[in-house]
Amino acid sequence: MTVLQDDLTLVFTALADPTRRAILERLTHGDATVHQLAEPFAISQQAVSKHLLVLERARLVSRSRDGQSRPCTLDADRLAAAVGWIETNRQVWADRHDRLAAHLETL
Repeated sequence: MTVLQDDLTLVFTALADPTRRAILERLTHGDATVHQLAEPFAISQQAVSKHLLVLERARLVSRSRDGQSRPCTLDADRLAAAVGWIETNRQVWADRHDRLAAHLETL
């Protein structure tokens, strides 16, 4: 398994959870603290922090320190790598589908 595959596994694992996807969606609008990220959810700040750890491990989110605050920031480059992998494989899958359709027409 290559490093890229390991990175993709972390990214796709992080994206598999709807709460984490919602957190990422919120961060597309700008940096936010754990408290701000927890507001729309019916879960504790501690639970949001656990989701953030998964996102940080996948390097989709980073946290900085601003005085007492620790704002979270989206790392869109990591998402771009995952999108690139999907696009590459989407083309392979589409080509295979086209070949299958052509084969079925000959039957």
